[in-house]
Amino acid sequence: MIRIRMVNPNTTTSMTEGIGRCASAVAGPDTEITAVTSQFGPPSIESHYDEAMSVPGLLDAIADGERAGADGHVIACFGDPGLDAAREIATGPVIGIAEAAMYAASHLGRGFSVVTTLARTTGRAAELAERYGMQRFCLGIHACEIPVLDLETDPTAQKVVTEACREAVEHDRSDAIVLGCAGMAQMCRAISEELGVPVVDGVSAATLTVQSLVAMGLSTGKRGEYATPPAKRYIDRR
Repeated sequence: MIRIRMVNPNTTTSMTEGIGRCASAVAGPDTEITAVTSQFGPPSIESHYDEAMSVPGLLDAIADGERAGADGHVIACFGDPGLDAAREIATGPVIGIAEAAMYAASHLGRGFSVVTTLARTTGRAAELAERYGMQRFCLGIHACEIPVLDLETDPTAQKVVTEACREAVEHDRSDAIVLGCAGMAQMCRAISEELGVPVVDGVSAATLTVQSLVAMGLSTGKRGEYATPPAKRYIDRR
């Protein structure tokens, strides 16, 4: 049995439930999916400040997963917050959904477009594309201007996201779409069917990446930068 923990770094439990459903839909029969919500931090992650404030809760959830015997973890936020730190403290592989989605999309054609939530987050997506060596494949990053939590409550959200994807494909002449938010994961198949292009959901891509790495007996190298951090006492003066 492969045990994968899906960590939602925001504190919105309904989003965690959707993430868990999407991961379970693609996981193999011998893979157990556990979706957990950060116990402290912002309800959504839509700024650098939100991202920074989400990391302590995320790391606490990763440490919890280690104690529970998780074989690997997925960071279910498109900013991939705290990824390096999580890899330091986890025994098994840790994958961010932006990382997994971009790599998956790079196999599907000459280039892909990212469609995310708010315009203020597009710079972070561009930084990640550069970090992951995906600049050659990432032909454009587009925002649909729907706040993260509205993806669950706005009845027009899927239509707006779909139209943003359509415009991105036409503008960038891209072969695939990467959905730039975990909250969009459940829209993936419907958008792909409507537009006739592959649409990559990072939750599914990251789940299968972790599953494959664990099945191959692979994990993060611990000889250098990702070695377990030295033990020390941290002080909270709040």
